Amino acid sequence: MKKSGVFTFFYRLLLMLMLMVGINGIFLAEMLDRWYLPLISVFAFVAANVFPAVAKGGYPSFKFRMIAHGSELLLQFLITTLLSSVIYIQSAFQMLPDNWVKWALCLGGALLAEFILFWNGIISVYCTSVQLGIKHRFIGIICGFIPIVNLFCLGVIIKITMQEVNFEIDKAEQDRKRINEKICKTKYPVLLVHGVFFRDSAYFNYWGRVPAELIANGAEIYYGNHESAASVDDSAKEIAERIKQIVAETGCEKLNIIAHSKGGLDCRKAIACYGVEDMTASLTTINTPHRGCGFADYLLTKVSPNVKNKIAFAYNNALLKFGDKNPDFISAVTDLTQANCTKLNADVFDSPKVYYQSFGSKLNRASGGKFPLNFSYNLVKYFDGENDGLVSENSFAWGEKYTYITTKGKRGISHGDMIDLNRENIKDFDIREFYVQILADLKKSGY
Repeated sequence: MKKSGVFTFFYRLLLMLMLMVGINGIFLAEMLDRWYLPLISVFAFVAANVFPAVAKGGYPSFKFRMIAHGSELLLQFLITTLLSSVIYIQSAFQMLPDNWVKWALCLGGALLAEFILFWNGIISVYCTSVQLGIKHRFIGIICGFIPIVNLFCLGVIIKITMQEVNFEIDKAEQDRKRINEKICKTKYPVLLVHGVFFRDSAYFNYWGRVPAELIANGAEIYYGNHESAASVDDSAKEIAERIKQIVAETGCEKLNIIAHSKGGLDCRKAIACYGVEDMTASLTTINTPHRGCGFADYLLTKVSPNVKNKIAFAYNNALLKFGDKNPDFISAVTDLTQANCTKLNADVFDSPKVYYQSFGSKLNRASGGKFPLNFSYNLVKYFDGENDGLVSENSFAWGEKYTYITTKGKRGISHGDMIDLNRENIKDFDIREFYVQILADLKKSGY
C-alpha cells in the first residue's frame, strides 16, 4: 500500500508473523522456553482481524479502508500459509511419530487461524471492491476449489484490490493539492444530459463517479431530468424547458451543456429550435451519433414488425416503472438512424452564439467492452467500421473541436466507459480526470 498504507501493511504483516511464530511456538516453546508466544499470537490475531486499517488518514473513505484491510489480510494469508507450510513440514520429520498429537493440534490451530484470516479478507474485498467486478468474483469462487490455481487467482484479486485503493489514494491526494484552484468552477453552471434508455436517478447516477469529482473541483452541476426514451424533438422540448427552469431559478444567465450519446442530438435541436440559444454558453457532445447509427438502420429494416413491437412493448413497460410518463422506444431508435440524422443535420443549424465541441472513443476489440457492447461491437463494425460498441468513429465529430480517444493495447474505451457506467478504473484513461479537464478548458476559455 502507498503512503500511510505502507505503515498499515507492515503493521499487519508483523502481527501475522507474530501469529505464525506463536502458533509454531506452541510446540517450540518447550525447547525455547517461550511460553508467552501463544498469548502474543492470540492478541496479534485478534487485533489484525478486528481492526481495519490503522492509518485512517491514508484512505479517502471507510470503504477503501475496508478494501485495504481485506487486501492486506489476503496477502498476509498467502505469506503466512507458505511460511507455515515449510515449518510444519520440517517439524514433522522431528516430531513424528512420537509427538503426533501435539503436532496435529498445532497444525489444526494454524489451519483454523488461516481459515479465519482468509475469510475475513475475502469477505471484506468482495463486499466493498468495485474493480473486482462480477467476472473476477465469479472466477475467484470457481477457482477457489482448485489447488495451486486458487493461489494464483487470489494473487490476481489482491493485485486488483490493492491497485483500486492506491488509485483512490492518488485521486484524493490530487484533489487535495488543487482544492483551492477550483479548476472546474466555470463561469456558467454545468448541465449533464443523459442518452437514450436511461434516466437521471437518485439511486443510480448515469454519470458514475464523474459528478462528485467535478463538484470536488468547484463545479456547479445540474441534470437534464428528461424522459429516457423519446424522439429527438420531444426530448429537445424537455431539455429546453429544463434549461429555462435552471436559469430562472439560479439567475446564472447561461449553462455549459455536456451531453452523452443521443443527448447531444437532443441538445442541438433544443438550442436551435426551442428558445434557449441565448441561455447556452457551450455544448460538449460525448460519443454522440451525429450522423446516425447504421446498426439502428439495420435493426429497424431487418427485424420483423412483430418482433419490434414486442421489444418496444417490453422496453416501454420497464421505462414506465423507472419514471417515464410516455416512453416511446420506436421513436427514440428511429431518430438514431442515418436517414433521420441526415435530415436533422440539414434542418438544425448550430448557433454562432454557442461554442460546440465533441469527443468520441473507440473499443480496440469486442472483449474490451462489457455486455451488451461486447456483443454489438462486431455488428456495428460490420456496418459502420471502428466504433465504441454502438456508434461508429465517423459519426462523432461535431463543432469547432473534435477529440478522438482510445487506449494502448487491446481494450479501448466503450460507449459506456465514457460516462463511467461500470465505475471501472481503466489503464491509461482516467474518466473522472477527463471530465475535469473538459471543464478546466471551458473555464480557461471564459465559459
